[in-house]
Amino acid sequence: MKAEIHPEYHTINVKMTDGTVIQMRSTWGAEGDTLTLDIDPTVHPAWTGGGARLMDTGGRVSKFKNKYAGLGF
Repeated sequence: MKAEIHPEYHTINVKMTDGTVIQMRSTWGAEGDTLTLDIDPTVHPAWTGGGARLMDTGGRVSKFKNKYAGLGF
C-alpha cells in the first residue's frame, strides 16, 4: 500500500434524527465534527421494512407503476 495517499481516518459525532449522538470513525470532516442526518437507519424504510410513501416528482413513480402494473407492484 502506498504511503500518504489515503484520507485521514478520525472520530466524528453523528446526530440521528431523534437527537441521539453516536461516535463513528470516518473520513468526513475533521476530528470531533458533528454530522447531522436527515434520514437515518432507525427511521428509513429500507432498514425498518416499513412501507413509506414515495414522493412522485414529475410523474416518474406513476409511469413506473403503470408500466409494470401487471407484475403486482
